[in-house]
Amino acid sequence: MAASLTFTETAGAGLTTTEAPFIEHARQAGNLFIQQPYELYSEENHEAWSALFSRITTRWERYANLHFLRGVSSLCLDPHHVPRLADVNRFLSPLTGFQARAVSGYVPAFLFFDCLRNRQFPTTITIRRRDKLDYLPEPDIFHDIAGHVPMHTDKAFADVLVRFGKCAHTAAELVSGIRDRETRIHSLTSIIRAMARFFWFTVEFGLMRSSDGLKAYGSGLLSSYGEIEHAIESPEVQRFPIQIEWAINQSFEIDRYQPLLFIVDSFDHLFSLVGELERWMKAGRLSNVAPGEPAVSESDLESFLAKG
Repeated sequence: MAASLTFTETAGAGLTTTEAPFIEHARQAGNLFIQQPYELYSEENHEAWSALFSRITTRWERYANLHFLRGVSSLCLDPHHVPRLADVNRFLSPLTGFQARAVSGYVPAFLFFDCLRNRQFPTTITIRRRDKLDYLPEPDIFHDIAGHVPMHTDKAFADVLVRFGKCAHTAAELVSGIRDRETRIHSLTSIIRAMARFFWFTVEFGLMRSSDGLKAYGSGLLSSYGEIEHAIESPEVQRFPIQIEWAINQSFEIDRYQPLLFIVDSFDHLFSLVGELERWMKAGRLSNVAPGEPAVSESDLESFLAKG
């Protein structure tokens, strides 16, 4: 509904990250899940997508895992135009049941994980400026569609995301049984932080072994022209086999190349680790992890408490 109400005043303004009137109207109206108003993309928006896509393909060929490369091919992404989510889903859904679902902004933690449980991926529809391709603190459609979604074509990886979503339901149920509010909030904050860190060091910035050496499978690496090479080649990066206890207690910063990365053996290995993470949660081992980043917002907490 937001798109039809605001089309006249937003037409021609484009869908540039932090500069899109359509998105501002959707947020003001309280519309988190939206339709992609494809006609609003400007020529500059398409040029930004084309520049991002064209320069990173050779690095994908060298540093991306094979599952990702197959996924990019399966999605038939247009290298010259911002993708239509309907077209992406037409190729994606028959493979794993996943769909990209357009959102107007930040998705509270429980709702995000619940989307994954239902094989939906909350997807940003704006794109960074043509003159600011190298770094953007906010996710954009290139990060989400070119970084995340090709991995969603792989059944084993898709099952990992669904398993993550189920963990969120486990967390909500666990904390609902804690009577003392202060204890409940402390435990929930710790659990959300632990889940966010594990997700960051795997789905966002994970490395995987292959017969051809280490390859990137994390979307934060796969969508970054500079960091994907840095992650594999730089002697400054510490790379270790993943350990749950380390990952959940390790803080991170979003505005720099990651100095520490973790390695998994396969997506079956990652699936088993998510299962182990849930067992640790049930045993209380996520309820008092090390403080620090990432911050847990009130909206994140309330999203879990409302479902407990």
